[in-house]
Amino acid sequence: MPKSHGVRRRTKDKLSKSVRARGISPVSRAIQDFSDGQMVHIVLDPSIHRGMPNPKFHGKTGKVLGRRGRAYMLEVRDGNALKMVISLPEHLKPQK
Repeated sequence: MPKSHGVRRRTKDKLSKSVRARGISPVSRAIQDFSDGQMVHIVLDPSIHRGMPNPKFHGKTGKVLGRRGRAYMLEVRDGNALKMVISLPEHLKPQK
């Protein structure tokens, strides 16, 4: 059988919810607002596929650069490189 090279490959544990956390996410996560320069954590919500950044950025922290429509552009360090990640607010959590 040919090997799958899909976007969600090797994410069985990372992109799955616990039994009690299943279902749709609260609306408050979709309407949260971030300002430019604010630090946010990337926490992927597997129940929302649209606007999900690459799973390798799950658990990383980035700085908000601006907006692109309803999504946010983030600057995330990946090793020594700075990457620009585009994500919807459902996958972001403010840093405290």
